[in-house]
Amino acid sequence: MNHSFGLVIESLVAVLLIMTIGYCMLLNKRLKRLKADEQSLKATIGELITATEIAERAIGGLKHTVRDVNENLGNQIVSATELSRQLSKQLSEGDAVMRRLTRIAIAARPATAQEPETAEQPEMSDARSVAAAARAFSERRRANGLAA
Repeated sequence: MNHSFGLVIESLVAVLLIMTIGYCMLLNKRLKRLKADEQSLKATIGELITATEIAERAIGGLKHTVRDVNENLGNQIVSATELSRQLSKQLSEGDAVMRRLTRIAIAARPATAQEPETAEQPEMSDARSVAAAARAFSERRRANGLAA
């Protein structure tokens, strides 16, 4: 009985050792796979770092470009505002000249053609009739020997 009991214990230890060796082999395979994954992870991290650096440089370039565009746009807006003021001033001056020419043309009409003026300003006719009246006035003044 002692002998068979010892054989059972020895057999049990041998089975446990075989199971331990099999488990160690399984762990070894997993560790190799983990090492391979670690290398690919390191390569991926390196690529991410490179991509991040490239993106940071691109963002810096974009910021510089935006700053330049903003300055140029600001200068163009200032120039456009000044040009708008000048055009507005010239339009108002041109309007005043047109009013004077209209008054001159109305005053130069023969007495029979003149309509009695009201307290308001005379009606503005279209540009062609005003120009024709101004031309007629100028020709009359030249015919009389006076400079227009």
